[in-house]
Amino acid sequence: MPPEPFSNLIWLLLPLAAASGWYLASRGGAHRRGGEPTTLSKDYFKGLNYLLNEQPDKAIDVFIAMLEVESDTIETQLALGNLFRRRGEVDRAIRIHQNLITHSALGDEQRSLAALELGMDYMRSGLFDRAEGLFKALLDSGTHTKKALSQLLDIYQQEQDWDKAIACAREIETRCQEDMGRITAQFYCEWAQQCELQGESAEAVRLLQRALEVDPGCARASLMEGRIAKASGDTRAAVMAFKRIEHQDPLVLVQALPHLLECYRSLGQSNEFIAYLQTLVAKKFGVQIVLMLADLIAEEHGVGAAISYLSEELNRRPSLRGLNQMLEYSNAHGAPLSMPQLAVLGDYVGRLLRQRSNYQCRHCGFLAKTHHWQCPTCKHWKSVRPVDDLDGN
Repeated sequence: MPPEPFSNLIWLLLPLAAASGWYLASRGGAHRRGGEPTTLSKDYFKGLNYLLNEQPDKAIDVFIAMLEVESDTIETQLALGNLFRRRGEVDRAIRIHQNLITHSALGDEQRSLAALELGMDYMRSGLFDRAEGLFKALLDSGTHTKKALSQLLDIYQQEQDWDKAIACAREIETRCQEDMGRITAQFYCEWAQQCELQGESAEAVRLLQRALEVDPGCARASLMEGRIAKASGDTRAAVMAFKRIEHQDPLVLVQALPHLLECYRSLGQSNEFIAYLQTLVAKKFGVQIVLMLADLIAEEHGVGAAISYLSEELNRRPSLRGLNQMLEYSNAHGAPLSMPQLAVLGDYVGRLLRQRSNYQCRHCGFLAKTHHWQCPTCKHWKSVRPVDDLDGN
């Protein structure tokens, strides 16, 4: 790790130095009242000297040695360990938290808190086995249950151990009363994907069914189930799985439609698929379905029919992608646009020009319809310039 700038590190170590000084003063005062001189002041100034001479490791050692593990210093050491971990200095955080755990003066609650922090240090270092052991011990003791389970779930996801992740999610539901159904369904899907890659299609289907049991709205499970059924030749089962997505997550349906088209074609029922798309368009499921339907109309009835269909749809629901496809049909097949279709085109271009920003600040990116000599956002002068766009500016 490159040397840390002194100006940054001093702010990290000053709280520890202050805490050490406070602890020194309190101990020194008690000793003086008892007639015994204190011997800690030399160590305190020695630590400050290391800090001022940019020797942070030696300063840390001195200050930690001075902060005996008692109830009035534990919070300071935990805070310091957290600061080190957040700054990426995990080795230093581990040293502090290990020192706390092994000290005999620590109470059970403080020891468990230090163990939780040490487990998070290990996770940051990639030492998942050590972290898992600490978090499991916390679960057995019944302390910091929610945080320990959350960290364990993170470990199992990073290790892609979906069996353990599912078991951990169930424990979160039981102990913390949190609904983990949607997340658990994704774990089942990940596990099923592993099985599918290994050629274990039957096991993959079983896991996908479990995903749908814990989350009936899991569109990913239906998509995967449909693909597996299609690959195995069970076309009708594939159609049922793909069409289920319409009621689970319409945004995922677009991914299923090409597969669904192949299924209907293999069944010799292309017209039924076109009818299905028409119902989806009527429900306003999105422009992608409109474009797919236009392609099928072009195949079945010619480009002119597809252009007419797109023109009608664009008149109802303007879409830049729909407009582009209509123009592509016209250019590729030499099919001239009619006056009404050109009117749709002109209307849409006019809307785009009215909605666009004409000027943009070259310094901060501020967009405006009118010119400003000084940018209203960053206050720079002469930085607002015309937008270099397709209109020729």
